[in-house]
Amino acid sequence: MQINIDKKTGILGTIILVLVGVIIAMSAMSKDHNGFFGMGHSSMMGSHESRENGNLTGADIMFLQMMIPHHQQAVDISNLALTKSKDAELLALATAIRDGQADEIVQMKQWLKEAGAGLEMGHTMDAQMGGMLDEAELAGLKSVTGSEFDRLWLLGMTGHHDGALHMTQMIEDATNSTIKKFGQDIVTLQTAQIEQMKVMLQRIK
Repeated sequence: MQINIDKKTGILGTIILVLVGVIIAMSAMSKDHNGFFGMGHSSMMGSHESRENGNLTGADIMFLQMMIPHHQQAVDISNLALTKSKDAELLALATAIRDGQADEIVQMKQWLKEAGAGLEMGHTMDAQMGGMLDEAELAGLKSVTGSEFDRLWLLGMTGHHDGALHMTQMIEDATNSTIKKFGQDIVTLQTAQIEQMKVMLQRIK
């Protein structure tokens, strides 16, 4: 008799556990606009984007860690131009570079955070960060004014952009579509800006 009671108790317990599982699953779902149960659209997109952005290779991470300080120097010398240049076209370009690359720095930091990676590599990679102005070049830029400043700034930023284009080769074969497109967008935009600066140099000379 005891055995039968134990069997019934076990069956009842199993049924209860199943019902609890169903209730938990239902509570994790949300109703959509049509009254049907399903995961919310924003939740699904958020999960997909997190998986996509978090799936970075070592090359992807190194590229982002190198590009952040590279972008930061572009922001810094663009801010310098905004205080020293009087050329309307150069001021507009410096503003566009500053604002665009500042936004990209924020995005790159977010991608690294989602990947659980640090913002810095822990060792210098200056040799691979093409186009970076050294201390002497920065000092020279700060010491001049007028059209000579404009000329040196355009030369410096052209080289800086060219270095960024070479850096994007690190992620040409990226499997993460977001990172791959980011590199392609850099190439498209900065190539166009290089061409614009070449024309500006001809005008300023």
